[in-house]
Amino acid sequence: MNRLDHLVIAAETLAQGVEYVRSTLGVEIPKGGVHKTMGTHNHLMQLGNSAYLEVIAIDPQGLTPEQPRWFNLDDALMRDSLGQQPRLIAWVINTADIHQLHRNSAFSTGNPTELSRDNLRWQIALTADGRLLANGLLPYIIQWHSKPHPSLAMAGLGCRLQSLEIHHNRPDWLRSMLESIGADHLVSIHGLPDNEPSYLSARIKTRSGTKILASRVLQ
Repeated sequence: MNRLDHLVIAAETLAQGVEYVRSTLGVEIPKGGVHKTMGTHNHLMQLGNSAYLEVIAIDPQGLTPEQPRWFNLDDALMRDSLGQQPRLIAWVINTADIHQLHRNSAFSTGNPTELSRDNLRWQIALTADGRLLANGLLPYIIQWHSKPHPSLAMAGLGCRLQSLEIHHNRPDWLRSMLESIGADHLVSIHGLPDNEPSYLSARIKTRSGTKILASRVLQ
């Protein structure tokens, strides 16, 4: 069965992303590593149930990659919005057969791409232009070729994902897309009026209560 792998918070700089997590969840998310192929670096922590939280940013010391960076980080509008505030931008599911999931999908998931960092190896489906899938509301797909799952080596800081929710103007369409990749059971889908922007939100239990991470500023 496909499972939720991780949530992605993007920031203009890692320092800003770390401060955002500190102010929102009340924890100091530890350093992760560098993705040389993508020109990014990250911080990581557990969220329970073999899921984790990633804070990612463009690595100012890294080389410019040959292809567009993942998570739409090269896009001018994305960079402008992250300059205002870090935010939740994407979610990732893991599967035992990324190629089969790619074939079954009712939407373009991107092409399965081999990547590695330190002793970790994985394939992730990436779009040629680096764009998010449905503006981050449809998930990236990953298959790990390293065991155990990398979240087990990450710090557990008392934060646990309670639910992942998508608020969308076309909930039936979204549900059908997620059903095609076996991911509809991983999220709660809520309808929105046409005049409201769709968004992703994660409810996280922390030592100081339940907090919300979202892909837009909630009023």
